[in-house]
Parts: sequence; structure tokens; C-alpha cells
Amino acid sequence: MTYPTTRPATWLVTGASRGLGLDLVAQLLRRGDNVAATTRSVERLSAALGDTDTTRLLPLEVDLADEAQVRTAVAATRDRFGDLDVVVNNAGYGFLAAVEEVTDAEARAMFDVQVFGVWNVLRAVLPGFRARHGGHVVNVSSILGLTSFPGWGLYCAGKYALEGLTESLAAEVAGHGIRVSLIEPGYLRTDFLRSQSLGLPEAALDAYPAVREMTEAHQAMPGTQLGDPSRAAAAIIEVATTGSAPLHQILGSDSLGFAEARVRTLSAEIEAARTLAVTTDIVED
Repeated sequence: MTYPTTRPATWLVTGASRGLGLDLVAQLLRRGDNVAATTRSVERLSAALGDTDTTRLLPLEVDLADEAQVRTAVAATRDRFGDLDVVVNNAGYGFLAAVEEVTDAEARAMFDVQVFGVWNVLRAVLPGFRARHGGHVVNVSSILGLTSFPGWGLYCAGKYALEGLTESLAAEVAGHGIRVSLIEPGYLRTDFLRSQSLGLPEAALDAYPAVREMTEAHQAMPGTQLGDPSRAAAAIIEVATTGSAPLHQILGSDSLGFAEARVRTLSAEIEAARTLAVTTDIVED
């Protein structure tokens, strides 16, 4: 399916009241597209959009971990706008802690948003996409879906899971005319690293000084990040409207550098593993 040109496109965007999601919703509305925007707070979304014309906006207060709420939101989107063209799974938050410091509840809450919430959205939209033989799923990952740092174990676990899910999905739905994209930004100048969007452990352990250093460095970073969220939102629109992006669309020169370093490291590890790797094959008599 090509991006619609004879009518306004309809987008469903999760995590819409802050950061990248908010910039994306505002740009889509200025383009004249229809937007269903999910948020935990419709009031916060409305206030954040300010004077933006919201005639084509359907704000939806949704807990993405609740499958019934997600299905209701998707149905409301189709009732209001008709065909759904692009789904952007953007909702998420950061968490900085050593693996040992993360509680069971914190781990499950992260996966509810970054994995199970996405899965709920996919189950709700894919039957309609298949029926139309078209649609575009855009899953917002991170450069931390391709590499990792001390202290980001929980966040990386969710993004790595999202990457695997998305790669499998892309192969499964290609024959149904459905496009799938992963967006992998680097550091964007949003409030992602501020207290409202960044979780920290209840009890930090002295055993992990590298994690404490990482936390301090990231808490000092807001306002200095390289990435422009407005430009990142425009890039997502380009991915959807042109249909020419690769499955893994990296955003930001910092993200690009981290990805290239990861490829070099992985290539070196594959070579180092080669000798032992080939010893485990069954030897036929």
C-alpha cells in the first residue's frame, strides 16, 4: 500500500503528550492528517498542543497494558476517521539502574509499556491492515535496542525485545502489503532524562560505581542532547510517506556512531568465537 494521496492519512500515535510523540502529533496535525493520540492524560496532551488546530485530533486516554482499552481505542479511531494508515508505537520511558537493583515490579512495568503494550496495539490493528492489504507499523526503538551501557539493562531489555518482535513481524506481514519500520534514535533533547520520564532504583547499591557514574552523567545531560525531536518527528513522517527507509532507520549522528561501533565489536567477537563454534556440529560416521 502506498501512502494515501487522495485523502488525509490517519495515524495512531502512542505516548503522545511528551517529547518525540508530541512533536510528531503536532506536525501531523499541521499537515492536515488525522491523528488518534493515546496518552495517560488527555488534559496534559491538550495543554501541550497549545494553539495547534486540533480539529483532526482524537485524544484517547489509554493504558496500553490493558488489551480491552487498546482495542476500544483502535475501534474509536476507525469509527472517527475510517481507514487507519500508520501506527506509531512510541510510548516509553527510561530507567537507570544496575540489573541487580531492578525489582520484579519495575521490570514488569517496563515490559508492559515497551513490549506487551506494543503487542496489544499490533493485535488490534493487524486484522484491519490485512483486510485492506496495506498499512504501516512504525515501532520507536532506540540505539539502546542495538547496543547497551551499564545501568540501562532494563531499558535495553525492553528495546531488544521490541527489535526482535519487529523483525519477525516485518517478515510475517510483508506478503500482506504491510510495511514495518524500526526507528532507532540517539539522544533527543526532550525530557526523557528528567525525573518525569526516568525511573531510578529505590535502593542504589554501592557495589556498582559505574552505574552511579552513568546515572550522574545522564542526569546532567538534559538540554545538551544532540538530537532535535522536531527533526526526528519529521524523519518519521518521511519514513511513512516515502516508503523507502530500511527496516532499521537510525536517527542522529550519535546513534549512527554507536551502531557502527557495535557492528565492529560484534564482528570481532564472531571471529573470536569461530574456532570453538565449529566444534559443536554433529560428526557423521
